[in-house]
Amino acid sequence: MTALALACGTVCGLGIVALGYGAVRRGEREDRPGFLPRVIARLPADWTTRRVVIAVTAGFVAGALTTWPVAAVLTTVAMLTLPGLLGPDRAAARRTERMEALAAWTEMLRDTLSAAAGLEQAVLAAADIAPAALEPEMRNLASAVRSGHPLPAALRALAADVDDPLADVVVAALITAAEQQASQLAPLLGELAESVREQVAMRQRIDAGRASVRTGVRVTVIVTLGMTLGLVVFNRPYLDPFNTWTGQVVMAVVGALFAASFIYLSAIGRIDEPVRLISPAPAGSAPTAEPGGTS
Repeated sequence: MTALALACGTVCGLGIVALGYGAVRRGEREDRPGFLPRVIARLPADWTTRRVVIAVTAGFVAGALTTWPVAAVLTTVAMLTLPGLLGPDRAAARRTERMEALAAWTEMLRDTLSAAAGLEQAVLAAADIAPAALEPEMRNLASAVRSGHPLPAALRALAADVDDPLADVVVAALITAAEQQASQLAPLLGELAESVREQVAMRQRIDAGRASVRTGVRVTVIVTLGMTLGLVVFNRPYLDPFNTWTGQVVMAVVGALFAASFIYLSAIGRIDEPVRLISPAPAGSAPTAEPGGTS
């Protein structure tokens, strides 16, 4: 029974390692058609090789200590998924920081335009002093404009780099002004900056509400895992029913129910993004330097 459990755990672990390896190398497989590359492309970007190796090792150790193949699988899956679910929401914090930087840059652009500067000169001046959260994207924008690319094409490239619906709104206003010489651009940018700050405040309120949910989930998981570990260490005979195949099926069902509940909690806390106003440019495309050209 022990040998069979170790064999099953090893096979499952090798399968997860293969998926994890594909996740970190998915950039090299994007050109390969088929079902497996599409599945790999959907895996979380934070599943690094180190994280996958640690998760598989922990699963193998759990399977070896308990002789339960399902325990090996559940431990591996938990090590891969729970840190992202229960830990701090770094992605939301980073997006909030970038939105605040976008509002600040829009206000800089408005103030520069109010000083009777042309749009292209205002964009370059604001890009040079952009907030740190958007510094790489603004550096690319300034470089594109200084190298001779048309301003609308450079702005579309900026929207693709920032990859945010709110940035699309600001960029769309700038593109309209660059192509049609729209008037009253400075007041419009002020209103857009205020709208972005309102969106930031709303997301901060939402994040504060989600924090209480994440805390409740964190407490539930810690208590459940602590009780399970205590039973395994101090009262192993109580868990003898799981040594049978029927017990393993029951454990798999319980683990699946926990996974479904975590997925649901993650889904209800996800914010649907608005529709992008500027479609992302195809991979490998770049703005052209032809006079009057746009991408």
